[in-house]
Amino acid sequence: MKLPELKIGSFIAKIPIIQGGMSIRVSTSALAVPVAECGGIGTIGGSGIPVPELQEDIRKAKNATKGIIAVNIMYAMKDFYELVMGSIEAGADMIITGAGFSRDIFKIGKQHNVPIVSIVSSPGLATMAEKLGASAVIVEAAEAGGHLGTEMSLRDLFPAIRKVISKIPLIAAGGITNGIEMAEMMDKYGADGVQIASRFVLSKECSVSEAFKQAFLKARQEDIVLVSSPVGMPGRAIKTPFVDKMLNDEDISAKKCLFKCLKKCDHKYCISERLMAAFNGDVENGLVFSGANTFKMKEILSVKEIFDNFVKAAESVYKEKCAAY
Repeated sequence: MKLPELKIGSFIAKIPIIQGGMSIRVSTSALAVPVAECGGIGTIGGSGIPVPELQEDIRKAKNATKGIIAVNIMYAMKDFYELVMGSIEAGADMIITGAGFSRDIFKIGKQHNVPIVSIVSSPGLATMAEKLGASAVIVEAAEAGGHLGTEMSLRDLFPAIRKVISKIPLIAAGGITNGIEMAEMMDKYGADGVQIASRFVLSKECSVSEAFKQAFLKARQEDIVLVSSPVGMPGRAIKTPFVDKMLNDEDISAKKCLFKCLKKCDHKYCISERLMAAFNGDVENGLVFSGANTFKMKEILSVKEIFDNFVKAAESVYKEKCAAY
């Protein structure tokens, strides 16, 4: 059966897939545009880059597609407000935010008529987001890559949040690697769509270095581990020599805080420096954020091929049943 569209605010995605907004230049217009062209929601990772650079990339994306372009901005960033306002000024269609919870963001969204999508990991935050004016909620569970707000698996966490959210779209995120899993979340659990990040790293259009993609391709299940982030949240990443040092409590601190990027930072190491190292190809000294199921993915495909595979598989089993909630 044909998959339903995903409506967020006044925007309608023909395919109910949001591409996860991976920061430090992993998700740029180069990835967001083809996702939007395929009918999904393309997302630029807006954290950890200067506002003018972000604005330039948003404008580049908006000029290249009539599809939906979102910007993901972590609340943990010191320049969160500037990044949000800069994104809206540059023409972003919607703002997706997580890694902390902002109440004021909803007032800004309402004032500028820009949908705000909240990434949450608990029923309480989901309820608050809906009450304050979120246009959609993304449930991100323990299988996700990057910063994590819960230890609960997606299939354990989602039903509890589905019970309390009824007026706005509810999207499942964390460890979804194929269309069968997508259809399962929509059919069995009542998700209105899914957010997928790690699968898009292994796309031809993703801007990361070849070494970064090879780290994904070579990762075994046991290589994907939990790490401590200076943000104050756990994160999920692929084991690299740098991560081994972290896990062995070796000194990995930066000599100087060059970026001053986070509202709260324990200065154990510089996360921006380590993420940028991986992005540029220095995987040994870098931090490679990854979802728990990256080990299942064994090929680099175009964004269109990824969409075609997801949609074909999902529609082969999707029944549009009502979830038991």
